Amino acid sequence: MTTSSSRTGFYSGSFDPVTSGHADVIARALQLVDKLVIGIGVHPGKAPLFTVDERIDMLKRETAPLLGKGSTVEVVTFAGLTVDAARDAGAVVIFRGLRDATDFDYEMQMCGMNGAMAPSIGTVFLPASPGVRHITATLVRQIAQMGGDVSKFVSADVAGRLKAKAKR
Repeated sequence: MTTSSSRTGFYSGSFDPVTSGHADVIARALQLVDKLVIGIGVHPGKAPLFTVDERIDMLKRETAPLLGKGSTVEVVTFAGLTVDAARDAGAVVIFRGLRDATDFDYEMQMCGMNGAMAPSIGTVFLPASPGVRHITATLVRQIAQMGGDVSKFVSADVAGRLKAKAKR
C-alpha cells in the first residue's frame, strides 16, 4: 500500500528569483507525487538578490495555483547537500529540470553521486517545456537589473519584485 509519505519529492534550487522555468518543473513534479518539498539552497558565500524570506514568499505565491486536489507543497531551506535535505524531507525522489545537454551532463554526474550516497532516493529528470527552455534565473536577474522587461520569463508578481529591486 502506498502512503503519501512514500510519494514525497524534493526539488531544490536557489530560486533567485522564481522563474517560469521553475514553475514548469514544479507543476509537472506535482503530477507525480503527493507532496513536493521545495528546498531553497542557502550558502553563506553567495549574495542572492532576494532574501530567504522573499524567496519563500515568492515560491508560496507561485505554487498556490499549481496545487491540485490532494497535492501539497512545503518550502524549506537547507545549507548542506541536496541529497541530505531530500532525505530529511522524507523524499523518495529528487526532481531536476533539464534545459539542454550541458544540464544533462552535470545532472547525470550529480545523480550518480547522490545515488551512491542515498541509494533509496531516485532522481527524475524533467526536460524543460519548449516555451521556458531558455530561461535562467541568472539571465532574468541581469535583464531586470539593466532595466529590461522580464515579464516573458517570470510571473507579474516576480517581475514587480525585480523591478523594485532594480530601482534600489
